[in-house]
Amino acid sequence: MTRLEGDVAQTAIPPTVPLDSAVWRLRSRGCWQDAAALLEHAAALSPTAALRRTELLVECCMFTGEGWERAEDALRAVESMALTDEERGAAAGERGYLAYASTLLRVRDRADEARAALGRAAALLAPDSPGRALLDFRRGLMAQHVSGNAEAAETGYRRAHAEAVARGDALLSSYTWRQLAALAQQRGDLEQAREGFTHSLRLREETGFLVGIAPALVALAEVQPEPEATRLRTEAGRLFHLLDRVPRWLAAHLTPQPPAPAPA
Repeated sequence: MTRLEGDVAQTAIPPTVPLDSAVWRLRSRGCWQDAAALLEHAAALSPTAALRRTELLVECCMFTGEGWERAEDALRAVESMALTDEERGAAAGERGYLAYASTLLRVRDRADEARAALGRAAALLAPDSPGRALLDFRRGLMAQHVSGNAEAAETGYRRAHAEAVARGDALLSSYTWRQLAALAQQRGDLEQAREGFTHSLRLREETGFLVGIAPALVALAEVQPEPEATRLRTEAGRLFHLLDRVPRWLAAHLTPQPPAPAPA
């Protein structure tokens, strides 16, 4: 379950500008298409708005497994604009992440495209770019879930985590905490895993990222004893259905287990 959810982060801090706030509210509730529609006019004129719209549509693909063509169209529109190196790097990062999502969700194997695009992003973004933390995180995801290199993944996650914390990016920090906790869980360090999953859940609650709370609850439940684990899964199921069964891949982790057969 953590494998899929690690999947999704965008650098974001809940904003205060009215349009930004409206986009955030829709995004945080899993209404990516509606959020993208608010930016459609601006996206035709501004690379910044076009990139934001693309990020929303790519994230929609990861959470729902749908909307691939629309995300591709948005990416091509951005790439056709006159961009700075920073913007070209951001666009390459989104292309790499979309290809990663397609590979992870087994829509189509685009691992080579993902690696190439993330490599382009690394070459284009300045060392002190605000986009570096997100790029490091996504390269960590590729290392772990596509290349099977947990050591390289942890290095990427820790770099991303330090930068996200330094910049006050609470949402990205929730993702880095989560992935570091998942690696600790794989090593059998349940205490460290519980700490990381707890921090991740807290940050999502504090930022109001509702669509990310159910996955965080399920991840924490996996390292908690009963009856706390059942309570967390029950709450996750309630939110999952409230948000129209998004993220789609979470359903498999909320399916009730059949009762054990009665002893003879």
